[in-house]
Amino acid sequence: MLLFLLAYLGGVLTILSPCILPVLPFVFARADRPFLTNGLPLLAGMAITFSLIAGLAAAGGELAITVNSVGRIVAMVMLAFFAMLLIFPSVSDRVMAPFARLGDKLAQRAEGKEGLGSSLLLGVATGLLWAPCAGPILGLILTGAALSGASATTALLLLAYGLGAATSLAIALLAGGKVFNAMKRSMSGGQNVKRFLGVLILVGVAAIATGFDTRVLARISGPQTASFEQGLANALGLDNRDLTTKTAGGMLPDEGPWPGLDGGTRWLNGKAPDLEGKVVLIDFWTYSCINCIRAVPFVQDWHEKYADDGLVIIGVHSPEFAFEKDIGNVEQAIADYGITYPVLVDNDKNVWRAFENRYWPAHYLRDAQGRLRYHHFGEGKYEITESAIRALLAEAGAAGIIADSDGPDLTGNRVQADFANVYSPETYLGWGRTENFVSPQGVTRGTATRFTAPATLERNQWALSGTWTMTREHSRSETPGGAIAMNIRARDVNLVLGSRAGQPIRARVTLDGKPPGKDAGVDVAPDGTVTIDSHRLYQLVRHQNGEQIRQFRIEFFDPGVEAYAFTFG
Repeated sequence: MLLFLLAYLGGVLTILSPCILPVLPFVFARADRPFLTNGLPLLAGMAITFSLIAGLAAAGGELAITVNSVGRIVAMVMLAFFAMLLIFPSVSDRVMAPFARLGDKLAQRAEGKEGLGSSLLLGVATGLLWAPCAGPILGLILTGAALSGASATTALLLLAYGLGAATSLAIALLAGGKVFNAMKRSMSGGQNVKRFLGVLILVGVAAIATGFDTRVLARISGPQTASFEQGLANALGLDNRDLTTKTAGGMLPDEGPWPGLDGGTRWLNGKAPDLEGKVVLIDFWTYSCINCIRAVPFVQDWHEKYADDGLVIIGVHSPEFAFEKDIGNVEQAIADYGITYPVLVDNDKNVWRAFENRYWPAHYLRDAQGRLRYHHFGEGKYEITESAIRALLAEAGAAGIIADSDGPDLTGNRVQADFANVYSPETYLGWGRTENFVSPQGVTRGTATRFTAPATLERNQWALSGTWTMTREHSRSETPGGAIAMNIRARDVNLVLGSRAGQPIRARVTLDGKPPGKDAGVDVAPDGTVTIDSHRLYQLVRHQNGEQIRQFRIEFFDPGVEAYAFTFG
């Protein structure tokens, strides 16, 4: 119940965001009509349609993309038509006459008369266009849906969010009736007010059609709203587990039954191990995740030190991107990272869901009796995890456990992140989760677009130049010379890249317009050249003197590169 309350309150808060502005004219256009037969069905249609479309978007299928794109076009045409009827009453009379003669009640109501059906239809159209700022709460809901799969719970959470937004708009609509009457007096009649609202609707449609609402209004959203939302999320919690198990008097608690490994699709690096009477470490990872790459050496080190003492380590590979489902890619990563323990492929995320996991990497420890006793989410705390391993091995009767060694060899992209001095956030380059994109053409969906980059970028802003197609997961260059630029502040710059056709793609990295030299990452030559030869994470920059503020740019001399996400360290 707390989750649904959180989603509802998050929706209520959308009224405080400037991103709701393009929707308000559609709502206020019915402010002079009775609320129960006009305002309420409008808001209900809007909330329900938004929930359905957001749910489809979370599912991420091609059908969802098509339905949303076509629906938005139909909705914009419908609302623009409605606006013209408000602006030109004489046109409205002529247009509506044939429908009236045919007895089309819905068309008559769209002329401005009272009626539940037309208001519901206008609400559906508005819901198709409504794209509120993805604040922390909506972001958590959609991310959870994308990672854990569509479900009835996700649908109800989205509906609760939509109803929360509808509630705040209902209050605004009720207050808007008084505003409407005041405007009618000052503007000499209701028809002038209708014309004014019609113009506002056209402006709103134009803003949404051109992407102005997401490109500009999202940037001016008040941080107070987001911080308040985040506070609600933290207070109520979508996941009430600590990042690391807390011990009681040095003892590891019982965290519940072992969820098991049913649902994995294939074993790599050997067959399914015998777990009877063994201490088991589960490492959830995915091969292009820099956080996982930096954690793997520690996991491998534990395998080498404690396998003879009864520790079984299983790497559960749960992919984030579609290309990470390719078995050949996973096998290559296992070889590249020197992994010798067994890996279970979890392409359908069945094991992920059984553990109710939300993190890459995530470590879970099972004792010899089959109970979960410890977890840690994310990088770090390796010494605590190793202590938990040793404690459970001792409980299981292991004797003469070796003393801690110096630990794994941490070189190249395995060097641990300097999180205290990372000021650039993980940034996705597909339209599904991107932020801070500032090419003037705005975010596009599935169509080849000629992008340009601004002359200067502010902190953490990024832009494309050249012809690119933005998909949900990545941006794909369509012609030679495509480039990605970003203003970064970090020690390391990593970018998940791949080749659409599987052919090598030549590229060059520059920092502030110059070759990186000694600041080149492990995958880049000092002159900035790099070849994209497989789908994986590429370390492009490693500053020798700690974090720095730089204008990063990578240009691709060949078409077909797929760019997924920046990460920093």
